[in-house]
Amino acid sequence: MHRPALWRGFFVFSMKKAFTLIELLVVIVILGILAAIVVPRITGRVDQAKIEATKVQMKAIKDALEQYKLDNGFYPTTEQGLKALVEKPNTPPVPTRWRQYLDKVPKDAWDQDFIYVSPGVNRPFELRSMGPDRKEGTEDDLDVWNL
Repeated sequence: MHRPALWRGFFVFSMKKAFTLIELLVVIVILGILAAIVVPRITGRVDQAKIEATKVQMKAIKDALEQYKLDNGFYPTTEQGLKALVEKPNTPPVPTRWRQYLDKVPKDAWDQDFIYVSPGVNRPFELRSMGPDRKEGTEDDLDVWNL
């Protein structure tokens, strides 16, 4: 079958504008390699930023606990917890010169409660975050005395 010259020209012209399958595959492979390089770097930075934010929070809590002790002569007990920095405790020992030390009971960057124990082992108190894995007693735990 014979096609008119105009139709043949359009067909040839439109084929020159299209990508070949090989060209598309090369682009997809390049995008995949870039994603494999960039995504882990971005995710690693997010995790590192959360660790740093938690360290800053822990230092602020430590400062608030120190101020509590200066005002009252003792740290909040384990039972009173960090809530004692936000609301006056009713359980003994009840602080006589209490004031609000924090606006709210803080959570770490992974939205977990901090672990507070008073008195601590060879320290006045223990303040820890379970870290990125959210499991206590693992390598990634953060301790206020080891920041």
